[in-house]
Amino acid sequence: MSGDANTVRPTSEHEDVTDRTPEPGSVHTFTGRGRTRVVLSGEVDAELGPALLEAAADAADAGRALEVDVQHVTFMDSTGVAFLARLARDSTAPVVLLRPTAEVQFLLEITGVAELMEIRDSGPGPDAAVAGP
Repeated sequence: MSGDANTVRPTSEHEDVTDRTPEPGSVHTFTGRGRTRVVLSGEVDAELGPALLEAAADAADAGRALEVDVQHVTFMDSTGVAFLARLARDSTAPVVLLRPTAEVQFLLEITGVAELMEIRDSGPGPDAAVAGP
């Protein structure tokens, strides 16, 4: 059987082969009355760099409390770490990181970026950023 390193091989001939292709990264910014929420998902790497710069500018322009939802991030490199550090540095209000995976939280802790923001395991639902008081 041939294949690339991203393919999980079956343990018997009756099992399916599961392709684990990388999920492309995405960034979305939602601004509500009281806060801005940035939602990251997939692979947050250099390929997502221009979109992250735009999201950082949008968040800074909004000038509101900032939440970053990272629960669906499957990979993060220094591009993502730098983005989060920039948000924390440029925000006038504390940045809240929502639902980081263990891998993302570890990465932010070893780089010191975790100290720049509040980390919450759970937060309001996805519509909370657009529904305000």
